[in-house]
Amino acid sequence: MTKIKSLADLRKLKDEVQSKIKLREKGDHPENLIHIKVSMATCGIASGAKETMNYLIEELDHQGIDAIVTQTGCMGYCYAEPTIEVSIPGKEPVIYGHVNKDKALEIIEKHLKLNELVDGIIPTNYKTIED
Repeated sequence: MTKIKSLADLRKLKDEVQSKIKLREKGDHPENLIHIKVSMATCGIASGAKETMNYLIEELDHQGIDAIVTQTGCMGYCYAEPTIEVSIPGKEPVIYGHVNKDKALEIIEKHLKLNELVDGIIPTNYKTIED
């Protein structure tokens, strides 16, 4: 992190942080947005989930894709961490394993933009809890 040396630097940092928060917490109708949950239990964090989550937030913002990115606890797929759950309105959620920056970009480019599934899907054996 760079040092803040002036009021302008502080304002710039504030704008960047607010932009990232806005991406995670969208307006009045979150049920109409793509929702990505990143598993951030100890095993996920140790496998790079924090970096994956930060990359997803930055890349979605960069590409102008409206989505909510949140963290969740253990999904039970420790062997495949980092894992994410992608929920597109009107469709069943899809869980991906071993999601690094390259896999995250592929998911954005193919699954979110083109509605094509990507290799690395973990078959679900549960139903997600509605928020």
